[in-house]
Amino acid sequence: MSMKKESPWDVELHLTAARGDAKRLQVLLDSGRVHVDCKDKDGTTPLILAAAGGHIEAVTELLQQGADPNAKRLTGTTSLFFAAQGGYVDIVSILIEHGATVDSCSIDGGTPLFVACQCGHFDVVECLIDRGANVNAHMKDGATALFIAAQNGHMRILELLLSHGTKIDASRTDGATPLWIAAQMGHDHVVRRLLKAGAKVDATRHDGATPLFKAAHKGHTAVIGELLKYRPSLGILPNGESALHATALTGHMTVARQLVGAGADPLLINQEGLTPLQLAVRHSQTQIVNYFKDKVRTRTASR
Repeated sequence: MSMKKESPWDVELHLTAARGDAKRLQVLLDSGRVHVDCKDKDGTTPLILAAAGGHIEAVTELLQQGADPNAKRLTGTTSLFFAAQGGYVDIVSILIEHGATVDSCSIDGGTPLFVACQCGHFDVVECLIDRGANVNAHMKDGATALFIAAQNGHMRILELLLSHGTKIDASRTDGATPLWIAAQMGHDHVVRRLLKAGAKVDATRHDGATPLFKAAHKGHTAVIGELLKYRPSLGILPNGESALHATALTGHMTVARQLVGAGADPLLINQEGLTPLQLAVRHSQTQIVNYFKDKVRTRTASR
């Protein structure tokens, strides 16, 4: 039977799978008029639809009728990918038991583990790892499951990945590490855990920005508090700026106090020849200007 062109029977089978009507699926498939793995224009099969909808009885019926658990859409995604995305751990288990490839990749390199980490489905992540999912696999942009968990602030998943030997400083192609992305997103609890596990505090993205620089730019005071415990660089970074320059630009007063209190210099000169004080003046950050001037006067008077 050809599966190249959709027929009315194909359409009905797809709609029935999407509804999760296992009994109607059986009737349609037993008729012999439609193939269990018929695809629509996007390469979607009935099994993919049933798995995406969390319809366990429909998934079971389709598998019993010979559906291919590794059939892929044009994007490279499988029924296991969509079950993981939806958090349907029972369907994930059934698909793997019927031969679904645990680390099957989409065209961007994403696996079921990645999407489960992204969506925060702890039980699914645990199931996939128990079934052999590679915790150090990475997408085409270099992001690992740990990176995605850190980016989304999913602490339990992060702990699980760490306990299974994930590489803590594995970076994306742009150089960003899990710690870097957690700092950017303001997830201080994740930052704290990654630092405790040995993450490099000054891991630098290719543009020269460190976790501290990014947290200062965003105004994430709790993140900065965690980073400062590990003595990050307060000087000029590879991007030609310091974290205090970023603060002077954006006007985060609390961050300015944190950084100066840790030893950052309001008179440190960046690649453009400007100090944080001058930068604050240029951008009319009056409160920070007054604070910096006070600190400079105090420092001068104490000499």
